Amino acid sequence: MNILIHPTYFPSIAHFVAISQAETVTFEMADNFQKQTYRNRAYIYGANGKLLLNIPVIHSQKDRQQYVDVQTFNDENWQRNHWKSLESAYKTSPFFEFYEDELKPLFEEPVSNLLEFNRRCFQTICDCLQLEIETLQTTTFEKKPAQFTDLRHLVKAKGEQAPNFESYTQVFDDKHGFINNLSILDLICNEGPNALNYLESQKPFW
Repeated sequence: MNILIHPTYFPSIAHFVAISQAETVTFEMADNFQKQTYRNRAYIYGANGKLLLNIPVIHSQKDRQQYVDVQTFNDENWQRNHWKSLESAYKTSPFFEFYEDELKPLFEEPVSNLLEFNRRCFQTICDCLQLEIETLQTTTFEKKPAQFTDLRHLVKAKGEQAPNFESYTQVFDDKHGFINNLSILDLICNEGPNALNYLESQKPFW
């Protein structure tokens, strides 16, 4: 199976369930940027429940802006704020310290281009999961590509209908219960080396 997806900010578990079960992953590189998608946001499990991490971006004055051209807006130091949120959410999880040294540089090294940063995040997560997968990328946009299993709809963060995945232990689930389909960060911090087995064992939803 060759899936077509958007590069997103620390992808959702749904993304990585599909990725872990694919033969190849093709990134959509020729689309327009859209607001309120996982291109620049991720959800983690904080002390008060579902917590949004949003990367501010510089919006073009033009009606449409290519995703490849989108630059991050760094005046408010969102990297520092996101790392603090991750520490607060997962410092007591079983495996946060195990992956901390791999994740932290993403929040310390300068970021300018959103898509390239998302690809760095993707590669870091693959390293954490010890997941080796071939990645390709598009050069032109196709509305209905015939050669892929088109999973680009997974980029939608607003009004998404996510598959129900098997529950696993989460840091604050005694307060708020299990929260489905968070960022892959939630899974690796809680499940550690078992995360890849979890992803591969979920039922296909496409």
